[in-house]
Amino acid sequence: MSTVFFASARAKKWRYEDSMPGKLEQLLKEAGLLNYFSPDEWVAIKTHFGSEGAHRTVRPVFLRKVVEALKRIGAKPFVTDTVRIKGLDYLEVANQNGLNHLSVGAPVVIADGLYGKDNIMVKAGDILGQVAVASLIHDVPAMIVCSHVKGHINAGYAGAIKNLAMGGVSSSHRTCGWKCGRGAMHTIGEGELVWDKDKCELCLQCKDICPLDAISFKDEKLEWDGNICWRCGRCERVCQNESLKLPGDDERFMQSLAEAAKAVIGTFEKGKILYINFLTEIQPECDCMPMADVPVMQDGGILVSDDPVSIEQASIDMLLKSPPLPDSMASDKQIKPEEDILMKLHNKPYAIQVEEAERLGLGERSYSLVEI
Repeated sequence: MSTVFFASARAKKWRYEDSMPGKLEQLLKEAGLLNYFSPDEWVAIKTHFGSEGAHRTVRPVFLRKVVEALKRIGAKPFVTDTVRIKGLDYLEVANQNGLNHLSVGAPVVIADGLYGKDNIMVKAGDILGQVAVASLIHDVPAMIVCSHVKGHINAGYAGAIKNLAMGGVSSSHRTCGWKCGRGAMHTIGEGELVWDKDKCELCLQCKDICPLDAISFKDEKLEWDGNICWRCGRCERVCQNESLKLPGDDERFMQSLAEAAKAVIGTFEKGKILYINFLTEIQPECDCMPMADVPVMQDGGILVSDDPVSIEQASIDMLLKSPPLPDSMASDKQIKPEEDILMKLHNKPYAIQVEEAERLGLGERSYSLVEI
């Protein structure tokens, strides 16, 4: 049974040790960084840079605490992510969201190059075959995965597994394109966008949100380039008139997330990855969307573990106990206390990704929770 360390978001005393940054310091001490990382060792701190308008990412103050803890043992950390948009633009987004060398105390770099094609093909599972793992993540000897727990248009629930799978894999490969990147997970590369002209109000939200400019309108008619589209589903999500449909297989998608996560983890020696899940500002959407709605649940706290499956299961168990917040998307959908909020929001069987990760040997769902 794996151990998951936990610190609540509540601060009941007026002292630094009861603040969340202070508790994160204690969590990292309890985890024992020297059990995983060595002096002079490069350590990637994998997080999500967010998007322009999406400001509810893991806050710089928390990433800085991780950096400082690693530096205290003599390690050499840096903060990284794979590109979702063009690399220079993505670094500017990171800077706008407060992620830079000055704020986090370490270099902030792109893991798969400014064009997102700096990657190495790695064997995955039966569904994916192989995927393009970002070369920096592939080559670095150690990593701390800092995940902002939230909802997700495809995964339903997004935590460490999604951060590994979609964040550790590039969007594209030099020869086989998006079908070898994270697009291989989105609808398993099979979805064809369907447009209902009669329902469309030509609001152009689908065009504006596409990260690849795969959608355009000519003479009030939608044109879709299926060759460059990686099937992320953002266009369908933002269509408020349901004029767009992108068919997919939810079960295979969840399984492919676990496969991709395994491929990323497999590039590290055993015992060289630590996971931190932040149950803070739990919004309904992914941090890659160009906005951030209000949280649908109250902040829960921070979890730390060396088992990606255990930390995911512990995070989900906590979310299932959390009531919906008023004046949020949860209240819009009239979700009641004790209901599965993320399932009600997205109708995605998100637990499959955790079950499949356990089946693939990435960890175990049973865990021992140690609260500090």
